Amino acid sequence: MIRRREFITLLGGAAAAWPRGARAQRSERVRRIGVLMPLAADDPEGQTRLGAFLQELQQLGWRIGSNLRIDHRWGAGNVAAMREYASELVALTPDVLLGPGTTPVGPLLEATRTVPIVFVHVVDPVGAGFVNSLPRPGGNATGFVQFEYGISGKWLELLKQVAPSLTRAAVIRDASVSSGIGQFGAIQSAAPSLRVDVSPINVRDDSEIERDLSAFVRSPNGGLIVTASAAAAVHKDFIVASAARHKLPAIYYDRNFAAAGGLVSYGPDLIDQYRRAAGYVDRILKGEKPAELPVQAPTKYELVVNLKTAKALGIELPSTLLATADEVIE
Repeated sequence: MIRRREFITLLGGAAAAWPRGARAQRSERVRRIGVLMPLAADDPEGQTRLGAFLQELQQLGWRIGSNLRIDHRWGAGNVAAMREYASELVALTPDVLLGPGTTPVGPLLEATRTVPIVFVHVVDPVGAGFVNSLPRPGGNATGFVQFEYGISGKWLELLKQVAPSLTRAAVIRDASVSSGIGQFGAIQSAAPSLRVDVSPINVRDDSEIERDLSAFVRSPNGGLIVTASAAAAVHKDFIVASAARHKLPAIYYDRNFAAAGGLVSYGPDLIDQYRRAAGYVDRILKGEKPAELPVQAPTKYELVVNLKTAKALGIELPSTLLATADEVIE
């Protein structure tokens, strides 16, 4: 895991030889970054992602305690808390804000239309109203889309490949955000050609997920797709455990689910997006405008397969799938 470390001083040992006055003349303005994370503060994946962001900033010459200050807030999937934290961060007058995911970015944009915002793994920034267009965002926000909706149909294809007898799929989605609706719509569009009926399951709390999954598995030949959302990430362990308990073959949007015991995941490398976001933050701190920085698509996707889970479910994964996997967990 990448962990945050105190950064070395900007000018190294040579600065120690300068007269005190000269050092004062050369002192840099301390810039401030506010970060609103949708996960809990003790979530290992959240710490890893933030660590990647900070490490890349260090490579670009930014050092905490020297020329940079970071203010964090951790929302733990609580929408009301994230609205409060967004206001708190804006009140600290940051130079730029980092918003990972749709759930934090909405409150940040409600709190400010002037402070630059860089987002990562947002599925549909245009549909959510965060930017005017991907090439020319036009406002105070820009960043990196998690994926295009078309990948949602790919999840259903993968699920059918893993479980050829599949005729039904439950789709866990967050219906409170446009990306949750869009992902489910893309899966619906792909379903007829694969001869699969799809049913939505909202991801508000564990009890609702369990109730709906229990009802779903009363009929045979079912599977599960977990679409991307902050809420799904918060409920990750419960969802993975529920899929195992109900013996459901399942496809997830992020490798973190497969690492936690999920069967298969397919999606972009989110750590890479945090590193790329640091590059945009660096450019904004040096004077560029978010309105003029195009929203970028992922450059890395990864397919992760959990063989241990496949054996527990009695599933023999296709050799073609294993051959194309970026990572096989045994």
